Amino acid sequence: MINNLDKTKGDYASKIRQNIFFSLTLLIFSIFIVRLGYLQLIKGGKYRSVTETQSLKQEVVEPFRGNIYDRDNNLLVHGEPSYTVRITPNEFKEANLPLLAYCLDMDTTTLIKILQKNKRYSQFDQIKIARDVESNKIALIEELSDILQGVDISIETKRLYEFNGNMSHILGYTREISIPQLERYSYYKMGDVIGQTGIEYTYENFLKGTKGVRWVAVDRLGRKSDFNSGKSDIPVNNGFDLRLSIDKDLQEKAEEIMIGKRGAIVALDPSNGEVLCLVSKPDYDLRVFAGNTKSNFYGELESDKDKPLFNRALQAAYPPGSTWKMLVAIAGLNEGLINENSTIHCPGSFTYGNRSYGCHGAHGSVNVTKAIQVSCNVFFYNLALKIGLEKLGKYGKMFGFGELSKIDLPAEGKGIMPTIEWLDRRFGKGKYPKGSIVNYGIGQGEISVTPLQMAIYTAAIANRGVIYQPHIVRAVRRDLTENWKNIDYDVKRLNINSKVFEIVIKGMYDVVNTPGGTATNAMLPNISICGKTGTAQNPHGNDHSWFVCFAPMDNPKIAMCVLVENAGFGATIAAPIARELVNSYLNKPQKQIKDKNIEQVQDSVKISIIQITKSNE
Repeated sequence: MINNLDKTKGDYASKIRQNIFFSLTLLIFSIFIVRLGYLQLIKGGKYRSVTETQSLKQEVVEPFRGNIYDRDNNLLVHGEPSYTVRITPNEFKEANLPLLAYCLDMDTTTLIKILQKNKRYSQFDQIKIARDVESNKIALIEELSDILQGVDISIETKRLYEFNGNMSHILGYTREISIPQLERYSYYKMGDVIGQTGIEYTYENFLKGTKGVRWVAVDRLGRKSDFNSGKSDIPVNNGFDLRLSIDKDLQEKAEEIMIGKRGAIVALDPSNGEVLCLVSKPDYDLRVFAGNTKSNFYGELESDKDKPLFNRALQAAYPPGSTWKMLVAIAGLNEGLINENSTIHCPGSFTYGNRSYGCHGAHGSVNVTKAIQVSCNVFFYNLALKIGLEKLGKYGKMFGFGELSKIDLPAEGKGIMPTIEWLDRRFGKGKYPKGSIVNYGIGQGEISVTPLQMAIYTAAIANRGVIYQPHIVRAVRRDLTENWKNIDYDVKRLNINSKVFEIVIKGMYDVVNTPGGTATNAMLPNISICGKTGTAQNPHGNDHSWFVCFAPMDNPKIAMCVLVENAGFGATIAAPIARELVNSYLNKPQKQIKDKNIEQVQDSVKISIIQITKSNE
């Protein structure tokens, strides 16, 4: 057995086997030598070039935000190219921070804070460190590009505004995305600009467009070239344009009239719910938010005692005062509690329980149209008691009080329509003051309304019971090559006898056009204005001045609410403002349409408010 093992060992160590092993080793080594020589000597130039240029970089191409036009296609808002400086953290050397700060005329500490704030998201995503940078600073950064590796220049847009005044509570502003917003919307990156208020917020998904991606090859010297001839790039899509219902001239005039006042003006087209103008004063200049905004500006606005960020047209709620009397009249007439000939005697006051409620004078025997004309409190005290809380609440809700109108602007307020259920929740079941209904007859007490709600209510009367959803945006288009596409909005028809409206409208006509009316100073010689004054009691100061109106009487083109805080009588302050604006709008010269596509609107597209508002998750 030992001999057999020795023999086997001798066979494996034979000379032939050694030669075969040596030959195979030599062959393999030779193949490697030949391959290395081929790569170095023959293909070396090609691969050297590839090596020098195969650092691929992804650059984001920012879309142009959509333009905004008024109802006559006057350009209101558009974009201007501006330079933005970005840093890619994994490519940038922090030792170069002082140099970059010098180029941008920034504090090094500020740059460090921006980098630290953004680094937690990604080392490979570009960070925007400065926007709307001057061209001389950009030129300096480009000259030092060999040193400032990881620093890139991109083109973005900043908003430009082509109108007098502010329109701040219509348009809203754009601002760098906040961290809570960044966590909510996956589309955005740190440093992106996003609509914060107004239609810039509501229509963000339309206006923003979609980012593109450009792939570039970067050599060892930092020089860039297109990768794959641009075939791998993702094209950018600019934002949609919006055409508003706003009349630029009317808006500018309304803002000018309200300078130095506190309050709101809302004007609607009664035939479709389009907002013709919307003013809230005090306001702020949107232009400050365009481009490179100083860091503390928003904080200054928030702390301003005049509350310029607060949209009084949509959010502020006031007692409606005597402008509420048409609603009480409609409820009484439609319920058959009175007719156009019913009269109530006004001795100058009304007693209920142990309290006396005053009137503006002793009007004697008055019917409903006369009561509206002279604003007789006693008539509406009595009528409200006949109607009762339940039915008054029913009609208030019917006209949208205590509800959202669903206008395409954010942060709308509901106001308060004190139904029995609401009073029970506030005071305890059945414990609410029994005299509340008397105050409700003249729009006082717990009732509170927004100026927008009052404009809608007035338009509904003008329409003889049709309520259109109020809206700012009429139509959208993808770009200049496409036609405008209308947006559809809701419409509601009230179950109220049409004769009721005719009776109430006659009273509103007499308010302005008949001697003894409370707003004869709002009369125009060639336009039949129907209106109603209101002076709302204010426990915190002087009374608020109201005036609501529509015109013309038989074919209404405009319905308006004017509210001036702490200004006293509606007839003295608010009514003359409305008169001037109605005259300006209805007697203006015909405008030429600037875009022939403006009337060539394609089939309407149904875009719901849910779709319009943010859905970027």
